[in-house]
Amino acid sequence: MSGPGARNGAPGGPAGAAEVVRAESVSKSYISGDGRRLSVLRGLDLAVHEGEMVAVVGASGVGKSTLLHVLGGLDRPDSGRVLIRGVEIQDRQATELAVLRNREVGFVFQFHHLLPEFDAVENVMMPMLIARETPKEARHRAAGLLSELGLGERLSHRPSELSGGEQQRVAIARALVNRPGLVLADEPTGNLDPPTGEAVFNVFRTLQGAHGFAVVLATHNERLARRCARIMQLDEGRLVNVRGWDQVHW
Repeated sequence: MSGPGARNGAPGGPAGAAEVVRAESVSKSYISGDGRRLSVLRGLDLAVHEGEMVAVVGASGVGKSTLLHVLGGLDRPDSGRVLIRGVEIQDRQATELAVLRNREVGFVFQFHHLLPEFDAVENVMMPMLIARETPKEARHRAAGLLSELGLGERLSHRPSELSGGEQQRVAIARALVNRPGLVLADEPTGNLDPPTGEAVFNVFRTLQGAHGFAVVLATHNERLARRCARIMQLDEGRLVNVRGWDQVHW
Protein backbone atom coordinates (compact mmCIF):
# COMPACT_ATOMS: atom_id res chain seq x y z
CA MET A 1 0.00 0.00 0.00
CA SER A 2 1.27 3.49 -0.75
CA GLY A 3 2.03 5.78 2.14
CA PRO A 4 -0.30 8.41 3.55
CA GLY A 5 -1.12 11.17 1.12
CA ALA A 6 0.33 9.35 -1.88
CA ARG A 7 -1.66 10.30 -4.97
CA ASN A 8 -1.58 6.88 -6.52
CA GLY A 9 -4.71 4.79 -6.70
CA ALA A 10 -3.03 1.91 -8.51
CA PRO A 11 -0.77 -0.05 -6.17
CA GLY A 12 -0.09 -3.71 -6.70
CA GLY A 13 -2.90 -6.05 -5.63
CA PRO A 14 -2.80 -9.33 -3.70
CA ALA A 15 0.02 -11.63 -4.71
CA GLY A 16 -0.88 -13.49 -7.89
CA ALA A 17 -4.29 -11.85 -8.23
CA ALA A 18 -5.40 -10.72 -11.68
CA GLU A 19 -6.33 -7.11 -12.25
CA VAL A 20 -10.10 -6.65 -12.65
CA VAL A 21 -10.49 -2.92 -13.28
CA ARG A 22 -8.08 -0.10 -14.00
CA ALA A 23 -8.63 3.63 -14.43
CA GLU A 24 -5.81 5.65 -15.96
CA SER A 25 -5.76 9.46 -15.89
CA VAL A 26 -9.56 9.58 -15.85
CA SER A 27 -11.22 13.00 -15.87
CA LYS A 28 -14.90 13.79 -15.81
CA SER A 29 -16.77 17.09 -15.62
CA TYR A 30 -20.33 18.31 -15.88
CA ILE A 31 -22.02 21.54 -16.87
CA SER A 32 -23.90 23.04 -13.91
CA GLY A 33 -27.29 24.70 -14.11
CA ASP A 34 -25.69 28.14 -14.41
CA GLY A 35 -23.47 27.03 -17.28
CA ARG A 36 -20.25 26.52 -15.35
CA ARG A 37 -18.09 23.44 -15.93
CA LEU A 38 -17.59 21.45 -12.73
CA SER A 39 -14.58 19.11 -12.65
CA VAL A 40 -15.41 16.01 -10.63
CA LEU A 41 -12.61 13.57 -11.51
CA ARG A 42 -9.19 14.97 -12.39
CA GLY A 43 -6.59 12.60 -13.79
CA LEU A 44 -7.69 9.83 -11.43
CA ASP A 45 -5.86 6.49 -11.27
CA LEU A 46 -7.08 3.26 -9.71
CA ALA A 47 -6.40 -0.47 -10.01
CA VAL A 48 -8.37 -3.19 -8.24
CA HIS A 49 -7.56 -6.91 -8.30
CA GLU A 50 -9.50 -10.13 -7.78
CA GLY A 51 -10.57 -10.62 -4.20
CA GLU A 52 -9.92 -7.02 -3.18
CA MET A 53 -12.45 -4.86 -1.38
CA VAL A 54 -11.63 -1.16 -1.69
CA ALA A 55 -13.53 1.55 0.18
CA VAL A 56 -13.86 4.97 -1.45
CA VAL A 57 -14.78 7.68 1.03
CA GLY A 58 -15.30 11.41 0.75
CA ALA A 59 -17.75 14.21 1.40
CA SER A 60 -21.19 14.19 -0.19
CA GLY A 61 -21.05 15.53 -3.74
CA VAL A 62 -17.32 14.90 -4.14
CA GLY A 63 -17.86 12.42 -6.98
CA LYS A 64 -17.95 8.92 -5.48
CA SER A 65 -21.03 7.92 -7.46
CA THR A 66 -19.55 9.45 -10.62
CA LEU A 67 -16.43 7.35 -10.12
CA LEU A 68 -18.45 4.14 -9.81
CA HIS A 69 -20.51 5.02 -12.88
CA VAL A 70 -17.35 5.61 -14.92
CA LEU A 71 -15.69 2.41 -13.67
CA GLY A 72 -18.78 0.40 -14.57
CA GLY A 73 -19.39 1.96 -17.97
CA LEU A 74 -22.62 3.73 -16.99
CA ASP A 75 -20.89 7.02 -17.83
CA ARG A 76 -17.97 7.85 -20.10
CA PRO A 77 -14.91 9.82 -19.00
CA ASP A 78 -13.98 13.05 -20.75
CA SER A 79 -10.40 11.78 -21.00
CA GLY A 80 -8.29 8.88 -19.81
CA ARG A 81 -9.27 5.26 -20.08
CA VAL A 82 -10.99 2.49 -18.11
CA LEU A 83 -10.17 -1.18 -18.59
CA ILE A 84 -12.21 -4.12 -17.31
CA ARG A 85 -10.29 -7.39 -17.50
CA GLY A 86 -7.84 -5.58 -19.77
CA VAL A 87 -10.53 -4.45 -22.21
CA GLU A 88 -10.88 -0.71 -22.78
CA ILE A 89 -14.50 0.27 -22.37
CA GLN A 90 -14.79 4.03 -22.85
CA ASP A 91 -15.01 3.95 -26.65
CA ARG A 92 -17.21 0.88 -27.02
CA GLN A 93 -20.52 1.15 -28.80
CA ALA A 94 -23.52 1.29 -26.47
CA THR A 95 -24.76 -2.22 -27.31
CA GLU A 96 -21.33 -3.80 -26.94
CA LEU A 97 -20.75 -1.94 -23.69
CA ALA A 98 -24.10 -3.09 -22.31
CA VAL A 99 -23.20 -6.73 -22.99
CA LEU A 100 -19.79 -6.37 -21.33
CA ARG A 101 -21.31 -4.57 -18.34
CA ASN A 102 -24.00 -7.20 -17.91
CA ARG A 103 -21.46 -10.02 -17.81
CA GLU A 104 -18.53 -8.42 -15.98
CA VAL A 105 -19.96 -5.85 -13.55
CA GLY A 106 -22.50 -6.03 -10.75
CA PHE A 107 -24.07 -2.91 -9.27
CA VAL A 108 -25.52 -2.50 -5.78
CA PHE A 109 -27.06 0.87 -4.99
CA GLN A 110 -28.39 2.51 -1.83
CA PHE A 111 -31.94 1.83 -3.03
CA HIS A 112 -32.65 -1.66 -4.26
CA HIS A 113 -34.53 -0.74 -7.50
CA LEU A 114 -36.33 -4.08 -7.58
CA LEU A 115 -39.16 -4.59 -10.05
CA PRO A 116 -42.32 -4.61 -7.90
CA GLU A 117 -44.36 -6.85 -10.18
CA PHE A 118 -41.86 -9.72 -9.99
CA ASP A 119 -40.98 -11.93 -7.05
CA ALA A 120 -37.52 -12.26 -5.51
CA VAL A 121 -36.23 -15.07 -7.71
CA GLU A 122 -37.59 -13.43 -10.88
CA ASN A 123 -35.84 -10.15 -10.01
CA VAL A 124 -32.55 -11.99 -9.57
CA MET A 125 -33.01 -13.92 -12.81
CA MET A 126 -33.26 -10.76 -14.95
CA PRO A 127 -29.55 -10.20 -15.70
CA MET A 128 -29.16 -13.85 -16.76
CA LEU A 129 -32.18 -13.67 -19.03
CA ILE A 130 -30.78 -10.48 -20.60
CA ALA A 131 -27.56 -12.45 -21.18
CA ARG A 132 -29.70 -15.08 -22.97
CA GLU A 133 -29.24 -17.83 -20.41
CA THR A 134 -32.05 -20.37 -20.29
CA PRO A 135 -34.87 -19.66 -17.82
CA LYS A 136 -34.17 -23.00 -16.13
CA GLU A 137 -30.51 -22.19 -15.51
CA ALA A 138 -31.35 -18.61 -14.49
CA ARG A 139 -33.92 -19.77 -11.94
CA HIS A 140 -31.56 -22.43 -10.56
CA ARG A 141 -28.68 -20.00 -10.07
CA ALA A 142 -30.91 -17.22 -8.71
CA ALA A 143 -32.51 -19.54 -6.18
CA GLY A 144 -29.09 -20.79 -5.09
CA LEU A 145 -27.78 -17.28 -4.51
CA LEU A 146 -30.86 -16.23 -2.59
CA SER A 147 -30.41 -19.29 -0.41
CA GLU A 148 -26.79 -18.29 0.26
CA LEU A 149 -28.15 -14.90 1.33
CA GLY A 150 -30.59 -16.51 3.76
CA LEU A 151 -33.68 -16.00 1.59
CA GLY A 152 -34.36 -19.57 0.56
CA GLU A 153 -37.84 -19.37 2.05
CA ARG A 154 -38.64 -16.04 0.40
CA LEU A 155 -38.15 -16.84 -3.28
CA SER A 156 -41.75 -16.26 -4.28
CA HIS A 157 -42.23 -13.07 -2.26
CA ARG A 158 -42.55 -9.77 -4.09
CA PRO A 159 -40.54 -6.74 -2.91
CA SER A 160 -43.53 -5.29 -1.04
CA GLU A 161 -43.64 -8.49 1.02
CA LEU A 162 -39.98 -8.26 2.05
CA SER A 163 -38.26 -6.15 4.71
CA GLY A 164 -35.76 -3.48 3.73
CA GLY A 165 -32.85 -5.75 4.57
CA GLU A 166 -34.36 -8.61 2.58
CA GLN A 167 -34.93 -6.35 -0.42
CA GLN A 168 -31.28 -5.29 -0.36
CA ARG A 169 -30.19 -8.93 -0.17
CA VAL A 170 -32.24 -9.61 -3.30
CA ALA A 171 -30.48 -6.65 -4.96
CA ILE A 172 -27.11 -8.11 -3.99
CA ALA A 173 -28.09 -11.49 -5.44
CA ARG A 174 -29.15 -9.78 -8.67
CA ALA A 175 -25.75 -8.05 -8.85
CA LEU A 176 -23.92 -11.35 -8.42
CA VAL A 177 -26.02 -13.73 -10.50
CA ASN A 178 -23.91 -13.38 -13.67
CA ARG A 179 -20.76 -14.07 -11.64
CA PRO A 180 -19.11 -10.71 -12.32
CA GLY A 181 -15.49 -10.11 -11.54
CA LEU A 182 -16.29 -6.59 -10.28
CA VAL A 183 -19.04 -5.35 -7.97
CA LEU A 184 -19.58 -1.61 -7.57
CA ALA A 185 -21.48 -0.82 -4.38
CA ASP A 186 -22.75 2.73 -3.81
CA GLU A 187 -23.76 3.20 -0.15
CA PRO A 188 -25.31 -0.29 -0.20
CA THR A 189 -26.49 -0.10 3.42
CA GLY A 190 -27.19 3.64 3.52
CA ASN A 191 -30.97 3.18 3.48
CA LEU A 192 -31.00 0.61 6.28
CA ASP A 193 -30.93 0.96 10.06
CA PRO A 194 -27.46 0.20 11.54
CA PRO A 195 -28.15 -3.38 12.78
CA THR A 196 -29.82 -4.37 9.50
CA GLY A 197 -27.09 -2.68 7.47
CA GLU A 198 -24.42 -4.54 9.43
CA ALA A 199 -26.19 -7.87 8.89
CA VAL A 200 -26.54 -7.25 5.15
CA PHE A 201 -22.90 -6.24 4.83
CA ASN A 202 -21.78 -9.33 6.78
CA VAL A 203 -23.54 -11.57 4.27
CA PHE A 204 -22.15 -9.58 1.34
CA ARG A 205 -18.62 -9.80 2.79
CA THR A 206 -18.98 -13.56 3.27
CA LEU A 207 -20.05 -13.99 -0.37
CA GLN A 208 -17.16 -11.84 -1.53
CA GLY A 209 -14.72 -14.02 0.36
CA ALA A 210 -16.28 -17.19 -1.03
CA HIS A 211 -16.53 -16.12 -4.68
CA GLY A 212 -13.48 -13.84 -4.94
CA PHE A 213 -14.99 -10.94 -6.86
CA ALA A 214 -13.48 -7.48 -6.49
CA VAL A 215 -15.48 -4.73 -4.80
CA VAL A 216 -15.27 -0.96 -4.96
CA LEU A 217 -17.44 0.35 -2.12
CA ALA A 218 -18.47 4.00 -1.88
CA THR A 219 -19.47 4.68 1.71
CA HIS A 220 -19.66 7.17 4.57
CA ASN A 221 -19.80 4.31 7.05
CA GLU A 222 -16.60 4.04 9.10
CA ARG A 223 -17.34 0.49 10.25
CA LEU A 224 -17.77 -0.74 6.68
CA ALA A 225 -14.72 1.12 5.39
CA ARG A 226 -12.49 -0.31 8.12
CA ARG A 227 -13.36 -3.84 6.97
CA CYS A 228 -11.97 -3.21 3.48
CA ALA A 229 -8.42 -3.98 2.39
CA ARG A 230 -7.86 -0.38 1.34
CA ILE A 231 -9.47 2.93 2.28
CA MET A 232 -9.12 5.59 -0.39
CA GLN A 233 -10.33 9.16 -0.13
CA LEU A 234 -11.64 10.98 -3.17
CA ASP A 235 -10.12 14.44 -2.76
CA GLU A 236 -10.09 17.19 -5.37
CA GLY A 237 -10.90 14.68 -8.09
CA ARG A 238 -8.17 12.18 -7.26
CA LEU A 239 -7.81 9.18 -4.96
CA VAL A 240 -5.54 9.35 -1.94
CA ASN A 241 -4.54 6.17 -0.14
CA VAL A 242 -5.04 6.44 3.61
CA ARG A 243 -3.89 3.97 6.24
CA GLY A 244 -6.63 4.59 8.76
CA TRP A 245 -9.89 6.42 9.37
CA ASP A 246 -8.13 9.10 11.42
CA GLN A 247 -6.53 10.37 8.19
CA VAL A 248 -9.89 10.84 6.46
CA HIS A 249 -10.98 14.47 6.26
CA TRP A 250 -14.35 15.72 5.08
